[in-house]
Amino acid sequence: MKPWVNRLRIYPFFIPHAGCPHRCSFCRQDQVGGRFSSPDPSAIAAQLEAMLAGQGGGEVAFYGGSFTSLPMEIQDAYLAAARSSLAVGRIDGIRVSARPDALGDKEVSFLRERGVSTVEVGVQSFSPEVLRRAERGHDPEAVFQAVLHLRRAGMKFGLQLMPGLPGGDRAEALRSLDEALALKPDFLRVYPTVVLHGTPLAEEYLAGRYQPPTLAAAVELCAEMSWRCRRREVPVIRWGLHNQPELTADGALLAGPWHPAFGQLVRAHLWLRGLTVLAAKGVREVVVPTAEFSDAQGHRRNNLCSLRERYPDFILRAEPDLEPHTLRSAVGSMSLWFLSAYSPEELVI
Repeated sequence: MKPWVNRLRIYPFFIPHAGCPHRCSFCRQDQVGGRFSSPDPSAIAAQLEAMLAGQGGGEVAFYGGSFTSLPMEIQDAYLAAARSSLAVGRIDGIRVSARPDALGDKEVSFLRERGVSTVEVGVQSFSPEVLRRAERGHDPEAVFQAVLHLRRAGMKFGLQLMPGLPGGDRAEALRSLDEALALKPDFLRVYPTVVLHGTPLAEEYLAGRYQPPTLAAAVELCAEMSWRCRRREVPVIRWGLHNQPELTADGALLAGPWHPAFGQLVRAHLWLRGLTVLAAKGVREVVVPTAEFSDAQGHRRNNLCSLRERYPDFILRAEPDLEPHTLRSAVGSMSLWFLSAYSPEELVI
């Protein structure tokens, strides 16, 4: 089974808004990526020389904007800067992010011929209404066509989803996830919607026409999304926006379920579900893998505190040799994914 998270090393370069033909209602790439201008292609090779080991894996990535919407000569300049490192084995590949309606056969072939191995597709939602209200400028069919071209080219691809956009709800987010998983991506990124200052979405929020999901609701939703992804063996390589100074500056983030440890909150929620099932069955001592002990205890030990409020004698211990995502107790060893099941028929102890 594929790992819960992808450990591939990424060397990112941000090109905020570059190439984007639309201004999506939620978007402030400068705040999200921590850059306000695109890097000069001529400087990238020198930066990589300082960043990369003599030999090593990982991928150089161009994030932000829509890479394939840039003029081809600019795309070529960026990719040439990374290709020199690829040619001598200092990286394993190049990845770019792009809009689905900018990934036709011509654009995908151009990328493949210049060493790109992975494309991240900004999907956000498979709901036509949600896409319309987000001012994405494309419909779900554009995603299906983009994936078709990427598959034909033999390229890896990931899909980015944004639960909580205007017009969406929990049911829509799970339907969009199921649509995404049906396309069998190599990975997903999930960014619950937040409201950033200076965006059209901020205007809707301040006028009272939009309310983002709460942190608790977003964590619970993403925990179920994580469980569904695990069933389909699709890793989620990122939960929530990165912790950038520009994002957390006063007034930059108006509302929404942002947290500096959002991914841990999602993992901890699944652990709490599993531990609660055992505790409710009378189990009072559980052993978990040492590497996951922090997630099992919860952010700031919130899981352990919650369990001990109901079961004061509950004990959680760590063991380094325990298999990942495993809980061992007096009733035997069980998988976290079994114990945290969101389908009741799958949980029979």
